[in-house]
Amino acid sequence: MEFTKLSAPSLKDLFIHEVENLILSGKLPIGDKLPPERDLSKSMQVSRAVVNAGITELARKGFLTIRPRIGTFVADYRRNGTMETLISIMNYNGGILREAEIRSILELRIALDTLVVELCIPKISDSEIAILKEYVIQMEETDSPIIASELAFKFQHELAFLSGNTLMPLIFYSFKVPILTLWERFCRLYGLEALRVNTAQLYGFIEQRDTKKAIECLTSTINDTIQGEKQIYY
Repeated sequence: MEFTKLSAPSLKDLFIHEVENLILSGKLPIGDKLPPERDLSKSMQVSRAVVNAGITELARKGFLTIRPRIGTFVADYRRNGTMETLISIMNYNGGILREAEIRSILELRIALDTLVVELCIPKISDSEIAILKEYVIQMEETDSPIIASELAFKFQHELAFLSGNTLMPLIFYSFKVPILTLWERFCRLYGLEALRVNTAQLYGFIEQRDTKKAIECLTSTINDTIQGEKQIYY
């Protein structure tokens, strides 16, 4: 067996992680001004180059706003953040999401999945349905929640591609990390078979070209994780 080489986080990564945690925990509230770089360097015992690089990266990720000759401020990351901001939120506190984040992602999935199904089913071919069926079969053959979650994502991403909307696959792929995280959590809480059943049921209605039942299936399934018997909040 080969073992992967281990590498310690850089000081810049540690600086970014620390400041992100302070912001996401509320200890550094939105609008607060950060101390000057030289003060941060001294208090955190790292070089000013590390602080400068870290601040630049945090600004790019949507957590900080740099105002030349004025200072650096905590940004309204929920209003102006990026996908990297979302990933940081997902990873905060060991990946234990707050209810608001989980609910928001699931509500967005209902809207996107509904549109995909409406666009896809009227024109999907038998050969394209066969591609989706292969993902369902592979899910039945695996005992790994991680692999099953990947396959469920591939199923949804393929549907997005088959919708014919050129932006939809890109939108779906940009949410890959948070969606996989939620599916893996779902499997841990309710078992791998539950994910298999949900995907197979949706596939069945797509195979029958039944748009109404497919939308009812995905809406019911996702709503069940928001406010039903299979909630994934902690």
